[in-house]
Amino acid sequence: SSGINAEYGHDEYMYQVLTRNKVDLPDEGLYMIRFHSLYPWHHHQDYSHLTNERDAQMLPWVQKFSSFDLYSKNETIPDIPTIKPFYESLIEQYCPGKLLW
Repeated sequence: SSGINAEYGHDEYMYQVLTRNKVDLPDEGLYMIRFHSLYPWHHHQDYSHLTNERDAQMLPWVQKFSSFDLYSKNETIPDIPTIKPFYESLIEQYCPGKLLW
């Protein structure tokens, strides 16, 4: 919503990098990246009086993504060489070339 000042961290930074580089992600994906740490909003509906219709439409996507973020960490360290090709292919598909940081 316009006219609201908020502090952002890594979420907003990544959102800005992706949008400025015109990556091929749907709006739902960009919303998930931008707002997934705003836990009071997507979990408790705090700040809802500051949202607009677009925020309400995107809320379910942010909620769905949160299951892969907060409290989803595993104590077992993944086998990086095994999973690296998968993540590299996603980066190449959605963020091809060099990104401007």
